[in-house]
Amino acid sequence: MAGPRVIVVGAGPAGTRATERLVAAGLRPVVIDEGRASGGQIYRRQPAGFRRPARELYGFEAARAIAVQGGFDALGGRIDYRPDSVAWALRDGRLHVASDGTTAALPYDALILAVGATDRVMPVPGWTLPGVTTLGGAQIALKAQGCTVGSRPVFLGTGPLLVYAAYQYARVGVRPAAILDTSPFSGRLAGLSRLAARPAMLAKGLLYTASLAARRVPMIHGVTPLAIEGTDRVAGLTFRDAAGRTRRVACDAVALGYGLRSETQLADLAGCRFAFDPLARQWLPETDPDGRTSVPGVYLAGDGARITGADAAEIGGRLAACAVLADAGDAAAAREAETLRARMRPMLAFREGLERAFPWPSRLARTLPDETLVCRCEAITAGDLRRTQDLGATEVNRAKAFCRVGMGRCQGRYCGPAGAEILADALGVPVAEVGRLRGQAPVKPLPAGTTAETAP
Repeated sequence: MAGPRVIVVGAGPAGTRATERLVAAGLRPVVIDEGRASGGQIYRRQPAGFRRPARELYGFEAARAIAVQGGFDALGGRIDYRPDSVAWALRDGRLHVASDGTTAALPYDALILAVGATDRVMPVPGWTLPGVTTLGGAQIALKAQGCTVGSRPVFLGTGPLLVYAAYQYARVGVRPAAILDTSPFSGRLAGLSRLAARPAMLAKGLLYTASLAARRVPMIHGVTPLAIEGTDRVAGLTFRDAAGRTRRVACDAVALGYGLRSETQLADLAGCRFAFDPLARQWLPETDPDGRTSVPGVYLAGDGARITGADAAEIGGRLAACAVLADAGDAAAAREAETLRARMRPMLAFREGLERAFPWPSRLARTLPDETLVCRCEAITAGDLRRTQDLGATEVNRAKAFCRVGMGRCQGRYCGPAGAEILADALGVPVAEVGRLRGQAPVKPLPAGTTAETAP
């Protein structure tokens, strides 16, 4: 069928299934992928020449990883696939993409943003020491580089990825020094009824936990991180346990993460309307159940819309593609969307259970020492942020103007959530009242020497 020019940004689970559905309808979409091969972060492929079995790389998700990767590979020449490409700006109905040192402005009629998510981090004194990484970084080292971040790492934070990453390390023979979870164990009970909406997924989580317990990995809940210690690299971590006792664990690396935050900068540049999600404590683009945003022609899918996980992202990607096709007059796609929405409902219930069981520890921002770095790119401390209130900052963009928080190469993706909590606490207002950092191009760093844009 003749149809609209469609660009899909991202080739993870959501982007793959969206692309498949568009191709099935006779379209030839452009697919922009930061990776060298499809799969996204969750199903990141190992480098050429590596021969580790899928079961070792992906655990219980091996079959799904193979299916997603194989589904994309089968599309072959029916798509315009652009790996190693960064979508860095969006304006005037064109997506600006950099690849091989050259940028291009690509026009589109429909744009599906399946850009995924990044680790959500809360600073802790010492988190800039060599040997500290995010949970996602620890996974990338294992999957894409065949190495680990340490021989006795601590996994610090909260959420299912905390246990999953530790399990992946244990499977390759690296016994974690400890798993330190800021969420109280009682929180699991608060989310249990909603987590039961997906019994198979709940069972996997229990199996990961049981496997780590069998390896005698200490798992401590309700902790308050105090400091990561070391001189030239990580040597230990001190924390306060749920009983109020100060404890220390020796380690040579720390992988930290407090759930995920949706990548929303491109949606922001597109002009999409945002709303504050009080459960996730994040500003998210508003979408309808099929991924349509407030901007005609712009659609969201997967964790870039809301954090629902890889298998839900597959459904969301296909839903977004059906929305594109339905809006172009495809009645069959509109009917298919009804079935997909029904499949998505238990995923959304499960997501709510996760947010209740593993809440973002906003309380830690209140006690963060003034000298702790928050924005690593610009060397901005918690004290610098708090002092912006004396200069008249009542929201995060004004604080950014005063102290440069969020102006570095990550554009606030890592410091933004914690920075908002620190400012809100200093002002004595709910975090929703301090707003969100506005997206600015380039949303990702461009290599030095990148040349001017070329015609599509």
